Amino acid sequence: MSAPSSVASGAVVTPAVATLLSAIDHLEEALDAETTAFETRTPFDIEEINRRKSRCLLELSRAARALPQIADADLVARVGVLKAKLERNSYVLSVQLAAAQEVAAILDRAMRESESDGTYSAMAGRGEKWG
Repeated sequence: MSAPSSVASGAVVTPAVATLLSAIDHLEEALDAETTAFETRTPFDIEEINRRKSRCLLELSRAARALPQIADADLVARVGVLKAKLERNSYVLSVQLAAAQEVAAILDRAMRESESDGTYSAMAGRGEKWG
């Protein structure tokens, strides 16, 4: 096993913490890439981003299992930054999903209207019954 190293704050970083910090870095990079692409409407390979995020989450969960029960303040702060990035990414994804659902509803309505001859649409639209 390798010896613990230190970071800029002067705290000693064990190999388990270093592995977790690396996993957090990788996940943050993937999240930042996806969030930025959606926010700037830049085309990107969503399947590749999803693969990256899946690999990062697996790496993160494996690294977390090796951690000691007590975490230091620097690690807690890094997890807080990751949480904020996850929340931002979740928000951006929810906006994109809502927009896609709205477009799908518009297309569905247009297709239904183009296929209809109008015979039943006036009564169905008002919820009236026959008889």
